[in-house]
Amino acid sequence: MTQWLSFVNWQELLENRNRLFWLAHTAGWFSFAFIHYLGSLQHDELRDIFVVIIFLNAYAGWLLTVPLRFIYQKAWNLPPLKIALVVILSSYFAGVLWQVVKNFNHWEIYKHGYKPEFWWMYTQSTLSSFYIILSWSGLYFGSKYYQMLQIEKQNVLKANAVAHQAQLKMLRYQLNPHFLFNTLNAISTLILVKENNTANSMVTKLSEFLRYSLDQDPMKKVQLESEVQALQLYLAIEKVRFEDRLNLHFHIDESCQQALVPSMILQPLAENAIKHAIAVQEQGGSITISVTRFANDLLVEVADNGPGAEVIDGNLHRESGVGLVNTRERLQTLYGNKFSLVVSHNVPSGVKVNIRMPFELS
Repeated sequence: MTQWLSFVNWQELLENRNRLFWLAHTAGWFSFAFIHYLGSLQHDELRDIFVVIIFLNAYAGWLLTVPLRFIYQKAWNLPPLKIALVVILSSYFAGVLWQVVKNFNHWEIYKHGYKPEFWWMYTQSTLSSFYIILSWSGLYFGSKYYQMLQIEKQNVLKANAVAHQAQLKMLRYQLNPHFLFNTLNAISTLILVKENNTANSMVTKLSEFLRYSLDQDPMKKVQLESEVQALQLYLAIEKVRFEDRLNLHFHIDESCQQALVPSMILQPLAENAIKHAIAVQEQGGSITISVTRFANDLLVEVADNGPGAEVIDGNLHRESGVGLVNTRERLQTLYGNKFSLVVSHNVPSGVKVNIRMPFELS
């Protein structure tokens, strides 16, 4: 029996609404017969044939309620009052027929030849049968409405998932035009000042970076090792622009190399540091990228030694660009409330951005 149950595909069974109806319909009437059988055991004077009567009555109920399913399917889209009227009339008619069959079984089979005086006496006690059929109808409509609610719930979840994916893709692809504009502008400037070799080097590195960027699925997270490599490609482009004015320091914990992070999550933070710390200082500056693990969290820090900025409650006062806003929205979309992004003053100077996100492995 256990082996047979293991071969049953319960998920497929529950999703097949027609098969589910027949299973529930048969199980319900079998349970009805079994309960009446247990009740009959209390009466010692009852003959064995009464068991046959019980199951004949249940089988009659099983047969007479099948047409109700098709009647209710036809009436499903009617106004509520009309549906109620159809249910009551159909249940009463089926209840009368069922009571006639039960009385026939009881009088003609069980009592061996007992004959009522009038034919209409076969409809006696119809009210109890009507209530049972009405209960069957209520269970039918209840299960149908439950199935509709489940389907509607699945549709809502699918719609939310599609919207979620669309938002992630929008946020992720928003970075490419922003970065591309800044880099092409720098290349154009190099060409104007006749720095053709430098411009050619930037174009080559830009091609490599964009190839990596476009190859990554914005819906999937990447290993930190790959993200750091992408960041190094980007910083190599900026290194062509700033040469010795840009100093880079990486402190990546070995245990974090395989950790999963949103693709292109570090690049906008580094771009912000270059824009507000390196580019504005004649002597340039340095950027330090640190990644460590603490318990079940991955801690990422991007710090610079620039002139600093006004920080209010862990946010930049001038947070009007794409970088930090985009990063915060992507983290919010991916992790809900299981992340933090805090901006603070670096010591002795500059700004640092600290991100905490769940530590995940592929």
